[in-house]
Parts: sequence; structure tokens; C-alpha cells
Amino acid sequence: MRVIEIFKEITKIPRCSGTFEPFINYIKEFATKNNYICKVDSANNILCYKENTKIELCLQSHYDMVCLEDGKIPTIIEEDGYLKAKDSTLGADNGIGCAYMLALMEEGESVELLFTSDEEVGLIGANNIEFELQSSKMLNLDSEAQGEICIGCAGGIDIFGINNKGEYLKNKDHKKLYEITIDNLDGGHSGVDIDKNIPNALKLMAKTIKECDSDLLDISGGERINSIPKSARAIIVSHKRPQPTHPNMEIIEVDTNTQHYKKLDEGIINFLYTFSNGVRGYDKELGVVLSSINLAIIENSIEGLKISLSGRSMDNDELKIVAAETIEALKIFGFEVTTNGKYPAWKPTHSDFTAEVLKVYKEVIPEATLNAIHAGLECAIFKAKYPNIDVCSVGPNIYFPHSHREECEISSVIKLYDVVQKVVKNF
Repeated sequence: MRVIEIFKEITKIPRCSGTFEPFINYIKEFATKNNYICKVDSANNILCYKENTKIELCLQSHYDMVCLEDGKIPTIIEEDGYLKAKDSTLGADNGIGCAYMLALMEEGESVELLFTSDEEVGLIGANNIEFELQSSKMLNLDSEAQGEICIGCAGGIDIFGINNKGEYLKNKDHKKLYEITIDNLDGGHSGVDIDKNIPNALKLMAKTIKECDSDLLDISGGERINSIPKSARAIIVSHKRPQPTHPNMEIIEVDTNTQHYKKLDEGIINFLYTFSNGVRGYDKELGVVLSSINLAIIENSIEGLKISLSGRSMDNDELKIVAAETIEALKIFGFEVTTNGKYPAWKPTHSDFTAEVLKVYKEVIPEATLNAIHAGLECAIFKAKYPNIDVCSVGPNIYFPHSHREECEISSVIKLYDVVQKVVKNF
């Protein structure tokens, strides 16, 4: 199938968040070859369209992907009907959406094709878009479940705490030095996977450290702000050997005679240990997580220890509550707090456009439904920037995005493209 071929082709192009030029150059060449106008704004968003045609529909995808290792190009594997990647994220989120759009360009469809930048690190491209769209309808291609038409999503906020306190101590009690590591946990998306009981490496590490009555010397872990952390590392001193809280945890007594050491502030481990991580509320009517917070990253540097958390909610007022509670907790335990990357919730809305998409979808998949998801989509931003545009989101089955387990069902990619083509033909 051409969409799969295009996806494999663009997977060879560096697309980690923050990398723009290679993909932009590829799209410019692709558009020229297919007689489309191609424009790029100062936020590295790309808009393609056919000149002198009436356009009612815009298809939109973000082109950046989560790379758990900076700069890594996925090696695609086809296995048991799925596309996977060898030891990396796959980038089907949102590379498949980009492949759909490029396939439509080859078919010469009169639509606007909007490729946005840096969605995975704060919806930066969408927030700073400079284009005036002709379309009155937008089909976002960033959803990850076949048969579901998304008409609402969670808003989010990133919260950062820094604690640079600590003290130098003499090891007069002859405490032993231990290195603790945990790795190769499942990981996952901090939105759509937050209710799947996926172990959080930082919480497991905090439990081990706190329960052996130790002094914390160093701790780090987590991969990306929007991922459930799969690895962590810590150095402690203690009278008693720490106990593992997961089979993947390794504890080594370091063979050194520690005379003095710098102890990090006790508030750090106390916050990590007591913080209520994960689901904070569930919407039974929508059948989706209402609010959540993910303890995502810990970094230790000369500026101090930095904690990064990602909060989400389907309701803007609830999002304020989650953020306020987290900020206050951080302050109580000695952190200086900042926030960034806030984006609004997209309140579920039904329109003539969503009704038409649902009708077309049911022709291919009769059980198709409207729903909302506990993840951030750019749709909320576009609704705010273009008040008169109707928006909904679709996508194929993509499992475990933002992790090494990411996989995309090939048959679902094919079925969803059939839906997309039918929607395009109708407009």
C-alpha cells in the first residue's frame, strides 16, 4: 500500500522534536513534484495546497515524533500484521497521519495539508501558527484508535520544580554507598496509558530509597515530559541494604570508603515518595480519565535537582486544581516552581461535520463511535485560533506510543485511509 511505503520513506528522515529542516526540505520537494504550493511559517509549520481551487477541508498532522534517544532513526520491522521499530519508538504518532496526507497529495486532491511542528514538546507549532486557512472543516489525523472519532481531548500543563538545597556531611556512622538502577520498564504515553497500571520508574525508586532510611546523594530518570518513565538511577548511603521494589531493579554496594558526602535535601525524596501520581479523576459518562498527573523526569545538575511533571484534564477548571495542588506540594517540600506548555481542554462538540464523518466511517467500520480522549490534541488550539472551523480527529490503531513498544496495526492503517479518502471526496 502506498501509505505504508510513504511512512517507511519519511521514517528515514530525522523527525525528533526540535528537528525541522530535513522534513521541510522533503515536503517542499514532494509538493513541487505534485504541483502543490508549499509554504513554511516562522514556527516551522508547513502548509500545502493546490492553487486556484476551492478548498473546504484541511487535513492536519504533526510531523515531529518522540525519540527516547535523541536523533535515533527508527528501524522498521513488520511482524504479525504490525509495524514496529527495533529498540526505539516507531513514530507512527503522527507519521502515519503525514503519510496519509502525502498519499492524498499524490492523488491530486483539492485540500489543505497542514503539517505542524513540535507537537510532542508542548504543541509549539500549533500555538504559533501564522497561516490563514481557507477551510471551514479540519480533519486531524493524530488519534490512535480505529473506530473512534475524537470530538474532545484533555488540556495540559507542564510543571517544573527545582531544589538546590543540600548539606555536606561526615560519614561518622560508616554508612555504606549503594547504586540503584531500574530500566526496561514498559513505559507509555502519559495521557492515554496513564490508567493502565504501567509502573513508574521514579515512584519505584522513591519507595526503595525512602524505606531503607537513607541519605540521597543523586537521582535521575525519565525520558520525556509526556512519557511514563521507564528508567531511573540513584546513589544513596545507608546503614541497611535497600530492597528492590521491582524485578528490574538492580542494587549494587559500591566498594569505596566514603568519608564525606553531599546529602540532597530531604524534601526531594519525601515529595517523590508521598506524591499521588497517576489518575486523579474518571469521567464515567465519557468512559475516559478526567484528570491525571505524571511524574515524568528528574535531572540533577549544578543548578539543583529538577523535577518535571505533566498534568492533564478534560476540564479546564479541573486542570487548574491539579496544577495548584501539585505546585503547592512542591513548594511545601522546598522546591521553586515554574510552569510551561499550558494548552486548553477541547470540550466535546458535535457538528454537521462530525455527523458526516461518522456516517462515512460507519460505511467502512459499522461500530464507529464519537468519543473523547485523555491526551492533548492540537484541535483545541485550532478551535481557539479559527473559531468558525469544525474539527474532529481520527487515526488507526497505534499502541504504546512514546515507548519502545510502539506498534501500528497495518490492516487498521488501510481501513482508516479508506475512511479518509471518502471524507475527502465528500468535501
